[in-house]
Formats: sequence, C-alpha cells, structure tokens
Amino acid sequence: MFIPPLKIQVRFSDLDILGHVNNTIYLSYFEMARIHYFTALVGPNWDWLKEGVVLVKNDVEYHVPILLHDEPTIFLFVTEIRNKSFSLAYKIMINEKLHTTGGSTLVCFNSTIQKAIAIPPIMREGLSKLTQNER
Repeated sequence: MFIPPLKIQVRFSDLDILGHVNNTIYLSYFEMARIHYFTALVGPNWDWLKEGVVLVKNDVEYHVPILLHDEPTIFLFVTEIRNKSFSLAYKIMINEKLHTTGGSTLVCFNSTIQKAIAIPPIMREGLSKLTQNER
C-alpha cells in the first residue's frame, strides 16, 4: 500500500523570533502526518472513541531549520508493532534534503471504557504495510 507523503504549508504563526519554525510546531506537523496516514489506513469513518490511540512518547531531532517559504513533505514509517502499541518514525524533507527526524509511540485505547486495547486487526494490517516502506 502506497500512501503519498503529506505536504504542508508553513504558516507565519509557526515561526519563532529567529524566523524559523518553532520547535513546538514540529509535534503538530507529526500529528498532521498521523491523521493523514491513519485516514488512508482505516478510512474517515473509523470509530476513534472505541478503537483509538493515545500518544505516550515523542522525540524530535532538528537537523536543518525550516523557514516560512519552505515546502516540507512529511514521511511516516512504522518501526515497531506490539500487542497494544506501536512506534512511528517521521522524516521531514524539503527538496530531497532531510530537515527533521522524529518518532512517536502510541497505545491503542478505548475511550469509552478507559482501557488500552489490542491493536484492531484492520489497523494492524495497515500498520504492517507501512513497515515495508524504505526509510
């Protein structure tokens, strides 16, 4: 399954006083990428309350600053799938140059009963396909 990477527009409000994307904004970019990929994997009508995810860890490495007129593309890869949780890796590229890398760990969660759950089969199948992409 090929899911095209997410292309985003840098907003003026993303910038800090130095004129580059503020470090906190990268987590929003990663979140946008997750939504983009999850929608492609499980569809727009997925019941996120019963078969959702909660974020338990993020990390970011800033290689090259992103500026206002840059056109970032975010790639997402699955690095590990466990029973109830999985880990993701992100690459933010601009014109084929690596600017940022990062990762997240998420746990599948049923919000109606407030408990971690096993990764739903459809989600697991989709995630497993994202591990086959080159990193």
